[in-house]
Amino acid sequence: MNFPFQRPAALCGLALLALTPIARAAEAAVQEPSLVALADMPVQPVVVTATRFPENADRLPFGVSVITAEELQKSGAFTVNEALVQLLGLPGRLDLTGGGNTSIDLRGFGETAFSNQAVIVDGLRVNEGDLIGPQLAQIPVEAIERIEVIRGNASVLYGEGATAGAIVISTRAGTGAQRNGGQVRATAGSYGLRELRGSVTAAMGDFALDASAQRRNADNYRDNARSELEAGSLGGQWRSGDLRLGARIADDKLDARLPGELTAQQYADNPRQTAKPNDWGNIHNQRRSVFAQTIVGDWSVGLDAGWRQKEVRSLTTFRGIASPYDYDIEANTQSLRARGEWALGSTRHAVTVGIDRSHWERTVLGQYGTRATQQSIGFYAKDDVDLSEGTRLSAGVRSEKFDKRFDSGFGVTTIDDRLPAWDLGLTQSLGQGVAAFGRVGRSFRLANADEYGYSTPGASTLRPQISRDVELGTRWTHAKGRVEARIYRSALRDEIGFDQLTYTNVNFDRTRRQGLEVEARQALSSTLDLRANAAWRRAKFTAGQYEGKEVALVPKSSLAVNLDWTPMPQHRVGFGVQLVSSQHADFANQCTIPGYATTQARYAYQWRDAEFALVMSNLGNHRYYTLAYACDSGTTSNLYPEPGRTAAASVTVRF
Repeated sequence: MNFPFQRPAALCGLALLALTPIARAAEAAVQEPSLVALADMPVQPVVVTATRFPENADRLPFGVSVITAEELQKSGAFTVNEALVQLLGLPGRLDLTGGGNTSIDLRGFGETAFSNQAVIVDGLRVNEGDLIGPQLAQIPVEAIERIEVIRGNASVLYGEGATAGAIVISTRAGTGAQRNGGQVRATAGSYGLRELRGSVTAAMGDFALDASAQRRNADNYRDNARSELEAGSLGGQWRSGDLRLGARIADDKLDARLPGELTAQQYADNPRQTAKPNDWGNIHNQRRSVFAQTIVGDWSVGLDAGWRQKEVRSLTTFRGIASPYDYDIEANTQSLRARGEWALGSTRHAVTVGIDRSHWERTVLGQYGTRATQQSIGFYAKDDVDLSEGTRLSAGVRSEKFDKRFDSGFGVTTIDDRLPAWDLGLTQSLGQGVAAFGRVGRSFRLANADEYGYSTPGASTLRPQISRDVELGTRWTHAKGRVEARIYRSALRDEIGFDQLTYTNVNFDRTRRQGLEVEARQALSSTLDLRANAAWRRAKFTAGQYEGKEVALVPKSSLAVNLDWTPMPQHRVGFGVQLVSSQHADFANQCTIPGYATTQARYAYQWRDAEFALVMSNLGNHRYYTLAYACDSGTTSNLYPEPGRTAAASVTVRF
C-alpha cells in the first residue's frame, strides 16, 4: 500500500494543510468573542523532563513529543506501547515475547530499533544488554504521569544506543505528583481478554504511599497464543522543604504461549493458526529503586539507583526440534545529576552535569550455557546559553567507558573501549510563537551480548557504530494548538546488524537515515480536539553489496490522526486511524510487507465516579502483518499476523 505523502514535497504539503485549520481558527477568533478571550489568555509552556531536569519544550533544539496522563485516559490505550503507536504514530510491530508488548521504532532502525533508542523509567535506563526489548506493557498506564519521546540523538544525556532518540516514562510516584485517591478497572473483551487492575495513593502529611496491581488473561488472536500477566508495585516517599526521598519495589510475571511464524501459504489459509503448538515462554521481573532530590545552593541535585532481576524460561521449536532457552539477568543502575543556573555578563547559563553507571549480567543456563557481562560509566555535561531574548545555544558532550565480555564456554570475546558523544544546537525565536531550531551531533553504540556472541567465527570484534546526526525544524505554538516539523539525517559508519546471508551479526557498509516528521495538535472547538503525526523516512545502504537498497523492516511513511469529541457532558467519543506504508522484509528488497490501515473508536460515559467505556480496534477487520523474517524466491515468509477486529468493554471506578 502506497500513500500520497511518501515523497518529501508531499509531506511538506501535508504540513501546510495541518496549519490551515489553525489559520482559520485565528480568523474566526476575531469574530467570536469567546475565542478572542481564549486567544488573549497566556499560553502555558510545555514543560518536559526528558532532558533530566524540567525544561520548556519550546526552547529545545530538537523535538519532544508528550503524552499526558489525561491523554492516556482519553485514548483508552491499555499499554504504553499502544499509546505510542496510536497517539504518536510511531511504527510498531509484534514483539515475540507475547503479553501485549510491541516493538517501537523511532527513526527507522528496523530489527535493531530497541538497540538504537534509550528507554527510561523514572530516571533509570531499563534497556537490556541483548536484543530483547524492555517489557513496557507491564507498566500500568494508570500509574503514568507522562510519556516523553525525544526524536533523534539523545546520546549526550543517555549514552550509547540513543541515536534514534529516547522514550522517557514518568510515573506519578516518580514525579512526586501524588494525590489522595485511587481507581479500579475491570475489562472484558475479544479473544478471551479479562483484566482487573487497580491503584491507590495515600498522602499523610510529608509521607505518601502508592500501590498498584493488575491481572490480565487473554487467549489472544492466534492458536497457542494465550498469555497470563500478574504485576504489582509498592512505593513510598517523604518530602520536607526542598528534599524528597523515595523507594519502590515492583514485580511482574508473564506466562505466554508462543504461536510462532507462518509461511505465506499458511497465512493465506488461516492467519490464526499455529505451526508450533508446544512453544511457550515466561518472564519474571523484580525491580527495586530509590531516589533523592534536593537543592544545594544554586544547584538542583538528583540521585536514582535501581536493581532488577529477570528470569526467562522458554521452549521453542526450530526445524522440528524443541529446545529450551533459559537465562537469568541481574542489572543495577545508578545516576547522579545536577543542574545550576546563573547569569554571566549579558548571557544566562543553565549547566547540567551527571554520572551514569550500570552493570548488566546474563547467564544462559543449560549444557551449552554462556555468560555475558557489561559495565559502563559515563560522564556528561551540557550548557544551555541564552544569548539574547529568543536566542539559545546548546552544547553538550559525553564520555563513556565500556567493558563487555562474552564467555561462550569455548572462548571469551571482550570489548574494552571509551567513546565520546556530542551535540551542538541553536534555537531562535521568530516572534508570534514561531521558532526555528537546528542541531548537529555524534552518537554511538557498541555490540550487545547477542551480537558479539553470534558474530562471524574468527572475525575481529565488531567495531563501534558511529553516527553523524543533523536536524532542522520549526515550531509554532499558539493559544489553541501547536505544530512542529523536523527534517533529519543520520549518516552511520559500521552500523551493527544481522546479515541475512551469513546468519551472523556484522558491521554493515555505510548506511543513512533521513526523513521528515510533522506533528500537530489543534483545539478545533471547545468540544473537539485533533492530534496528527505524519512521517516520511528513508533508511538506505549507501555503500557495499546492498548500496541503494532499503534497510529491512522500515516503512517509508506513516500517519496517525486522532479526534477527541465531547458531544455533551459526561459523554466522550474518540476516533483514530493509523496508516503505515509498505516495507521490505529483506536487504535485497526482493520481498515486501504490504502497507496497512487500521482504525479504532472509543465511547465513554461518566456516571458519578464510574466510567463505562467501549473500545474497538481494527474496525475494518483488516488482515495484515508487521513482521517477517524470510524471503523465499520473492515470496515473504516467516511472518507473524497481527490481530483482526477486537472489542473491549471496561468499567473504571475512581475514588
